[in-house]
Amino acid sequence: MKNLETQQKFLSFKLGAKETAVISLQYITEVLQISLTEICGVPQMPNCVLGIYNWRGEMLWLVDLEEILGYSSLFSDLDSATKMMAIILKHDDKYLGLLVRQLNDIEWLDTEEMKKPSTELFYPSMLPFLHGYFIKSAEEVIFHLDALSILQASLWRIHN
Repeated sequence: MKNLETQQKFLSFKLGAKETAVISLQYITEVLQISLTEICGVPQMPNCVLGIYNWRGEMLWLVDLEEILGYSSLFSDLDSATKMMAIILKHDDKYLGLLVRQLNDIEWLDTEEMKKPSTELFYPSMLPFLHGYFIKSAEEVIFHLDALSILQASLWRIHN
């Protein structure tokens, strides 16, 4: 019997070549497709910060989520005509765009089934942004990313 009180809605998306991650929908304002040519690069920024994007007349910082988490950059194998999906996070009137390879679906997951992350299983660079993980099947582990940790990372405070 599923406990409806611990069920939460998440947006799931591809991470790396074959992994799946989720972020709670409560922090997601919008999802949109962005062409790389629409991103205005900003000099002297960390590699994971791709630049700014004109979003609803506001400047939106866009970051390569995979590079932040310790994967190789999304852009190591793309050309400039490529379109990416941006997940727009919001908390306390602060916005941040996370570029990802591909969106999967909206999923209901039971937060009581979430496991705590351990240093043996995950990249050290991923741990500060990892809320936990779910085991979907023998082959599938789903990373639950912590939207607040991503939004409040010291990387953005330095440059914002």
